[in-house]
Amino acid sequence: MFEEDRSSFAHEPPFRPRRNMLKIWTIASASFAVLVALLIGLVAWLGLPDWLPVARPTFGPTQPELVLSFPADRQDRRTLPNGTAYFGASGTVTNVGKNVKDVPPILIVLRDAKDRVVYTWNVNPPKDTLRPGESVTINEAVTDVPTSARFAEIGWKPE
Repeated sequence: MFEEDRSSFAHEPPFRPRRNMLKIWTIASASFAVLVALLIGLVAWLGLPDWLPVARPTFGPTQPELVLSFPADRQDRRTLPNGTAYFGASGTVTNVGKNVKDVPPILIVLRDAKDRVVYTWNVNPPKDTLRPGESVTINEAVTDVPTSARFAEIGWKPE
């Protein structure tokens, strides 16, 4: 059948039927809502990815019954005779509460003059729990620290 032989008034029109745009937009918005719900669930379950530029706390929550004491005079930064940079820190963790407390890991953060983090490391305390009034001494040292490190911050490791 040629194009001229076709009637524009025939039972089957020579064009495609109209799309239902409301139905298309409803499906698209429902798909978007499901995708957003899945992403929110993943972030709630796994946490934010490290590459995301969102401010995160450097240290974990405070432990009101555990006192960290790492005085500045017991922190040692020097260059060893072989040229290796050395940093050592010594301090105590004391349970000032009335109950036995679990001691979480400690995080030591070295910062440069512009307050940027240049080095971090975790310290596992020698004892996992402390009885009321009990203290534990922690002596930690690390080599090959960046030369730009100027001061240290010490706190609880975030969970």
